[in-house]
Amino acid sequence: MQLSRADLLKAYRTMKMIREFEERLHIEFAAGEVPGFVHLYAGEEAVATGVCMHLDDRDKITSTHRGHGHCLAKGCDVDGMMAEIFGKTNGLCAGKGGSMHIADLSKGMLGANGIVGGGPPLACGAALAAKKLGTGGVAVSFVGDGGANQGTTLESLNLAAIWSLPCIFVIENNGYAESTSCKYAGACHDFADRASGFNMPGVTVDGHDFFAVHEVTGEAVRRARMGNGPTLIECKVNRYYGHFEGDAQTYRARDEVKTIRETRDCIANFEKKATSSGMLAASELQETSREVLAQIDDAVAKAKAAARPGAADLLTHVYVSY
Repeated sequence: MQLSRADLLKAYRTMKMIREFEERLHIEFAAGEVPGFVHLYAGEEAVATGVCMHLDDRDKITSTHRGHGHCLAKGCDVDGMMAEIFGKTNGLCAGKGGSMHIADLSKGMLGANGIVGGGPPLACGAALAAKKLGTGGVAVSFVGDGGANQGTTLESLNLAAIWSLPCIFVIENNGYAESTSCKYAGACHDFADRASGFNMPGVTVDGHDFFAVHEVTGEAVRRARMGNGPTLIECKVNRYYGHFEGDAQTYRARDEVKTIRETRDCIANFEKKATSSGMLAASELQETSREVLAQIDDAVAKAKAAARPGAADLLTHVYVSY
């Protein structure tokens, strides 16, 4: 798929929005403004952006506990997300879901998920619905390297293959399942090699490279929409922060993150490639960055000013009325 100038600007805006959203949450959480647990996605922006640029509102995604980037890339409202994480009534889930349970069904975002490996079975259900209803939609399940070892994930790969579902499994291998290295916990070097056991294509790609992720996902989405079944994509990437905010990261090597930020940062690499090739001007990227920062500032201000749920809200949104 040839990317237009407008596509590139959209991709850059999405990656910058995810990065600035997460960097700001890092600050606000440390200041005691954000309740609950927070797991940041910074460093992995190219994956969510490269995948979700191929999707529209008929397509569904399932996420993980590290789900802010997926939400933003799928088109969830920035103000509503920020308010949700701050636990306010104007949040996407009325302040009751928080960081790990953001969802917006209108955008096909079926929810972040605090259960490791909880998303793949849900994606199979969404893919089955798309297939039976003939919508042409696909379902994408994001899962980490830790979640890739869960039985739910392996069962979902098998089910999707048996039923030839329009489902794409994206393993975001950031090297650590909480604090356990994937080199210790995984019997194979590339998780994508498991795909052959389920008779589906499997590909490993550099998750720091937006263009590479975008290309392999485009092929997987086309294949799924044509009725040719599921694909497994492993994106090897790195997270910049701990498993959760407050994680001392004693399991990581000295200057590990610093080196990655300086040499492999997905946004810096995108900027270099886009400007050196003449696809975008540096001034366009700078203006986009200013706009994104202003939008994040505005979202935080609105979230802080909004009301928290009260006692009267306790029993609402518990049951569904049909």
